[in-house]
Amino acid sequence: MQKTIRELPASERPYEKCLKNGPGALSDSELLAVILKNGVKGSSSIDLANEILNTAENTPYAGLLGLMHLSLKELMKIKGVGQVKAIQLKCIGELSKRIAATSASLHLSMSHPETIAQYYMEQLRHEEKEILILMMLDSGMHLLGEQVLSTGTVNASLVTPREVFLEALRYHAVSVVMIHNHPSGIPTPSDEDLQITERIYHTGEMLGIHLVDHIIIGDQRYVSFMEQGILKGYAGA
Repeated sequence: MQKTIRELPASERPYEKCLKNGPGALSDSELLAVILKNGVKGSSSIDLANEILNTAENTPYAGLLGLMHLSLKELMKIKGVGQVKAIQLKCIGELSKRIAATSASLHLSMSHPETIAQYYMEQLRHEEKEILILMMLDSGMHLLGEQVLSTGTVNASLVTPREVFLEALRYHAVSVVMIHNHPSGIPTPSDEDLQITERIYHTGEMLGIHLVDHIIIGDQRYVSFMEQGILKGYAGA
């Protein structure tokens, strides 16, 4: 028989464990149980948390990472998860991404691609569509602003030098950095990525707006055109 939280020994109850040993001592299901607060008739909050995690196994990512890929409708199909709980769970996922981005922003340096990749990693590696972001920089390589230029597939028909540099000129940018993700998790540049980047690089040189880098985000991996020497190749072309 399944036990309610109150029927568990005090040492096994999530709240008591957290109070005594800290949140790091809790399992994924126990952490979720604390957020959920209560389960459904006949099932504890831990049982409900396990059911949610099992449902997340049906996504391309397992466990807590899979939870971030469940939609509100998918969450609400789980017995015991209504609209409020579903929204809470989605907000937890968004909060974790923002915390990661805020932490990464403290080390953000436009001359170090790994810091840029880390800044966008949690935001982009979970996306199921390609998203292209343009970072606008001043003469001191400080961030003036960022703008999503494309959502869907990053290709020549959707991303043109014109829209890239109209946005850059609007911010009075001296240079720009392009970032986009590969939903496959593999950041290897495609032929299309190379072609688009070369066009934008040469257009920028004519306009006096330098393309500093194009960074492709994968799953905890990235490729920097600057680090790979690809942009130097365009400069010599």
